[in-house]
Amino acid sequence: MVELREQERKTLLATEKLGGLASIEQLIKESRLSDTAIVRAALALKEKGLVRIREEKRNVVKLNEEGKIHAEKGLPERRLINALSKIGTKATLERIVEKAKLEKQFIPIALGWIQRKKWATFDAKTNTLQMLKKPEEEIDGKLLKLLNEKSEGAVEDLGLEFKETIQVLKRRKLVEVEEKTRRIIEVTEEGWDTIKRGIAVSAEEITQLTPELIISGKWRKMKLQRYNIQASVAKTWSGKKHPYLQFLDEVKEKLVTLGFKEMLGPTVETSFFNFDALYMPQDHPAREIFGIYLVKSPKYGGIDADRRVLLNVKETHENGWKTGSIGWRYRYSLKEAKRLILRGHGTCQSVRTLLRKDLEIPGRYFSFVRCYRPEVVDKTHLTEFNQVEGIVVDKDLTLRDLLGVLEKFAIDIAGADKVKFKPDYFPFTEPSVELNAYREGYGWVEFGGSGIFRPEVTLPAGIDMPVLAWGLGVDRLYMLKAGIDDIRQIFTQDLDWIRRKEMV
Repeated sequence: MVELREQERKTLLATEKLGGLASIEQLIKESRLSDTAIVRAALALKEKGLVRIREEKRNVVKLNEEGKIHAEKGLPERRLINALSKIGTKATLERIVEKAKLEKQFIPIALGWIQRKKWATFDAKTNTLQMLKKPEEEIDGKLLKLLNEKSEGAVEDLGLEFKETIQVLKRRKLVEVEEKTRRIIEVTEEGWDTIKRGIAVSAEEITQLTPELIISGKWRKMKLQRYNIQASVAKTWSGKKHPYLQFLDEVKEKLVTLGFKEMLGPTVETSFFNFDALYMPQDHPAREIFGIYLVKSPKYGGIDADRRVLLNVKETHENGWKTGSIGWRYRYSLKEAKRLILRGHGTCQSVRTLLRKDLEIPGRYFSFVRCYRPEVVDKTHLTEFNQVEGIVVDKDLTLRDLLGVLEKFAIDIAGADKVKFKPDYFPFTEPSVELNAYREGYGWVEFGGSGIFRPEVTLPAGIDMPVLAWGLGVDRLYMLKAGIDDIRQIFTQDLDWIRRKEMV
C-alpha cells in the first residue's frame, strides 16, 4: 500500500473515476477541492510518476455586454425584420423601429445588416423598408443563444459553421475570443498500479512552524513536509520598462554619447513652424484635412518667433528674399501661418532650435517626437507614430557626412546588415535622401527622409552654413531590431508578449 497526502489521494482517485483522463475543471467538481489544491497535488503526483500533465491551448469565446443584449432580445436586424413582417411587407422606418422597440444606437446597424443579408431593401427617399423574404432563424442568432446559456465555449469544440460565424460576430464586436491554457491530468501505468495496490493517507505534514505549535509543544509530534527545491513553481514577472521604451532609452544614450543635445517642442504646433518655416507653400496638399489634424478650438495661436524672422519667411515665400530663389509667387497669409495643428513631423523642432539664442555652432541636436497624421492604419502605418529627429550645424558639412550619420543609425542602433540610399524630394532639403536598411531574415525597411536644409530654410533663421537634417521612423527602427513585422505590435496590450519580450 502506497502512502500519499490526502489531497494527492483525492486527486488521483478522482482522475481514476473520470476514466484516467480529466481536466482541472472536471477534477474540481469531482473531488470538491480548490483549483490551487488540485494543481499542487497534480504536480506532486507528477514528480512521483503517477500522472502526466499536458497543456492544450484553446480559444475561448464569450459574449460581451452588447452581445448579451442581442442574445436576449435578438439581433437588431432580426428584431427589425420581425417587426416589419407583423406590419406587412412595406412600412416606414420610424414605424418599424417603434414596433420593434429598437434602441436608437442599433438602428444603423440593423438597417445595414438587413440589406446585407438581403432580407429587405431600403428606399432613402421615402424612408421605407420593402421586405424581400421572411428569413428563417440564422446561425448567428443560434450561436448567441448558445453562448448566453453556457457563458463561454471553446472554439475548437464548435462545428465548422459556428467557427465561421464567430469571426463575423467578432468583427461586429459582439463576442470576445481569448486564448486560454487547459491542463489535462492523465494517470500513468505506475499510477494505475498504485491505485490497484491501494492508497493510504500519510501522517499529517506541516509546511511551517507557527507560534501556537511551538508554545504548545505540538511541533514535536508533527512531521515537516519535505521541501523539493527542484519542484516547478509559478512564473513570476518583476516590474520592468516596456521593451520599446527600453530601446528608446538606448538610442537616446547613444546619441548623447555622440555629443547630441535633446530638442524639445510643443505637440500642438502652428502652421508657421510645421510648414512655413520649412518652405512649404500654404497651398501644399499636405496641409489639407486629409494630410494633417487641424485643431478645432482654438483655431489660431500666436507665433513665438522674432518678427524679423517672420517677415523673412514671408518674403521668401513670396519672392525668394535673399536666398537666390524666386519663391512660390503667391501672397503669404499671416493668418494661415497662425493655424493650430497637431504636429505632423519632428522637423518643426529643428526649425525652433535654429532660432534659439543659445544655439551652439558647431552643434548636434536630436529629439524623439510623437507625430500625428490621418493615415490608414495597417501593419506599417499608424495615425500616431514616433520620429527621431536630428540636425547637425557646422561649416563645410557635405552629403557624405549625412550619409555617415544615417548609416550609423541603421547599423549600430537598428542592427541592420546593410543600407542603401535613394534620391528623394522634400520642399525643405536639397539634396534629399531616403534611407533603407536590410536585415537578414527580415528584409528591407524604409526608415524615412533626410537631406541638407535649403537656403530658403536656414537664411531666414539667420543661419548661413550647412545644416544636415533627418527624420527617421524610430518605430520602424525598433521593428527591424526586434524582428516585428506589424507596427501595431509595439503598442499592444498583450501582457504576455510584454513580459516575455527581452531587451534587444
